[in-house]
This record gives sequence, structure tokens and C-alpha cells, in this order.
Amino acid sequence: MIRSAALGFSGGDFGLLEHTHDWPQLLYAVSGAMTLIAGNASWLVPTGKAVLIPMHCRHSIRMWGEVSMRTLYLSPELHPDYTHCKVLNVSPLLRELILRVVELGALDERVSEQARLAGVVLDEIQRAEVSPTVLPIPVDSRVRIVAQEVLAEPGSAFALDGLARKHGIGRRTLERIWRAETGMSFGLWQQKARLLYSVRALSELRPVTEAALDAGYASVSAYIAAFKRTFGYTPGRL
Repeated sequence: MIRSAALGFSGGDFGLLEHTHDWPQLLYAVSGAMTLIAGNASWLVPTGKAVLIPMHCRHSIRMWGEVSMRTLYLSPELHPDYTHCKVLNVSPLLRELILRVVELGALDERVSEQARLAGVVLDEIQRAEVSPTVLPIPVDSRVRIVAQEVLAEPGSAFALDGLARKHGIGRRTLERIWRAETGMSFGLWQQKARLLYSVRALSELRPVTEAALDAGYASVSAYIAAFKRTFGYTPGRL
């Protein structure tokens, strides 16, 4: 069985408080952008992509721009092995399948043609490429508070030395824990946070120049190059 829902939210900044679902959920962004937060990571879901959320995963969602979403709820019996959130690149075929299921309202495996359609949906979800829009959040309380400060003002250029002094932690200790818990240096993490933040401007159909400024870049060409290097496509394509 696959159930579906269609939702829309107007207004620049809106959120859904932390909650869970009894079934795995595929949340597809038709327009606008969403940030999903679960555990020690956040995932950006821009227009045209979807996030797969395991059942019983506690998560909250923040929305940017005029958000229109389509949701599929997947029976655990169909695919019990979804264990981690991940953002998926939605192929044209998967997009049309999602819209078709939403149009039908639900798929019942006892109906042969609907069972076949459900099989194709699940195959396409399994085949979908994972998009690198996840940002890990440090677990260590001394380092996590630094990450929260950066995320509160992602367009600002924070210096690691200043953050270390402010929060009473040695620079080398901060760097070591940061790399161990996020898998990247502070500099790369901060750059990715700034690039992810800039997607909010893009989701509101503002010019790439404004998105670059939001991300703290003085050069639009440098912003575009960093964006493509990080996500594999240009902000204009997004």
C-alpha cells in the first residue's frame, strides 16, 4: 500500500514542529525549498528533489518561499530497510509517478495494476541518486554550540580562532572534534552551510547575485563555482 498527500504553504518562513510517521515518507518539493532536521544532521530539499524519511524518525521541517509538496507514505511491508534520511534526485519518471499516485490518492497491492505501479515507484526510489545536501551537526556540546552560532548567521564569515576563544575551547581541539564528528574541516563545513543557506534566495526566485551575497560571496563567479563543486550543478539550474 502507498498513500499520498498534496500540501502547499505560502509565506517566506514556515515550519512544522518535530514529529514522526508510522510509515516511511517520501517528501517531494514541487516548488520552494525545505530544510529537514533530524538527529545530528540537516538536509536541504530544493525544488525538484525529494527527501526519504524512515518511519519513526523524529524530524522537523522549515520551509522557504512558496512551498508546494507531494508526499508518498510507503507501507513498511513494502520496504522495511529505510534507515537514514536522504535527499534524492527525482528523475522525470519518478516525478510523474509521484504525481500519478497523488492523483489516485493511494495504491492498493490487491489491485493488480496498482500493485505493478507501486513496484515501479519503489524501483525508481531505489535507483534515485542521493543528493549531497546534508549538513552534519557536531554532537559534542562544546562544538555543537559553535555550529549553532554559525547556522544562526550562515552568511557571516566567522573566524575559527575567534569562535574558539569566545566559547573557551582550544582551536586545535575544536578542529579535531569538528573533523571527527562531521567528516570535514570547519572551513569546508562553513562553506557548505553558507551555500545551503543561499538556496533560500534561489527558491524565492531571486537573482543568483542576491543568493551569492546571502552566502557571503563578493564574487558571483566564485559563488557559482563553489556551488557547482559542492552540489554538482549550478545555482541557475536549480
